Amino acid sequence: MSSIPPSFLDVGDAAIAYRQRAGRTPGVVWLGGYRSDMLGTKAEALDAWAADSGHAFLRHDYSGHGESGGAFMDGTISRWLAESLAVFRAFSAGPQILVGSSMGAWIALRMVQELHKAGEGWRLAGLLLIAPAPDFTMELVEPQLGDAHRRELEEKGYMEEPSEYSDEPYIYTKALFDDGRRNRVLDGIIDTHCPVHILQGKADPDVPYAHAMRLTEHLPADDVTLSLISDGDHRLSRPQDIALMLRTLEGLIARTV
Repeated sequence: MSSIPPSFLDVGDAAIAYRQRAGRTPGVVWLGGYRSDMLGTKAEALDAWAADSGHAFLRHDYSGHGESGGAFMDGTISRWLAESLAVFRAFSAGPQILVGSSMGAWIALRMVQELHKAGEGWRLAGLLLIAPAPDFTMELVEPQLGDAHRRELEEKGYMEEPSEYSDEPYIYTKALFDDGRRNRVLDGIIDTHCPVHILQGKADPDVPYAHAMRLTEHLPADDVTLSLISDGDHRLSRPQDIALMLRTLEGLIARTV
């Protein structure tokens, strides 16, 4: 666990926890997955790498996650995107490489769109997307819903699913599904104007590798590399996965020099 205590930024009605390591550019910005936090294995490995390499590193917890305030059930892609942009703009400077894991890759791709729209595309030095799950609400979860789940969403406003990774069930709200449609990225071309490297496990039970392959079709104008790990799961947190993540990151950095 990190020895750096969290700091907090008020975004909307929630105090967003973040950790910032000063260093040189390009900096690295971590964007975690659904129900994960900034003290996970991959984020901690990136922090240790940043400490050794001298690069800046920034990470945060979305509202309702980890050490941040706010209720998880109030969370939507739009809300978590706004929080991520606020932390990025307040605490990073110069070109940055966004490292997005699972849902964090969706947030990263939406950040790319919003930064370009605001004339801040120069801030993007590269993207490293790990088991990316863009549009997961409509593409991966909704097709699996049965009639009972749909009734639960309509009547209660949320549904629960057992989690392989926690004793607590996964909660999906109707608001998350509705908002997900407004944040789709797999409905057209995504122009990142920077190199993109995707790491995807072929044994991922949550995000099929065909989803990562489909994502590459929406990035035709950019320099995109897809690395498939034959026995890789969704987390990609084994020592060999961490080593690959760090080598890939260093490769992206080398291309910015």
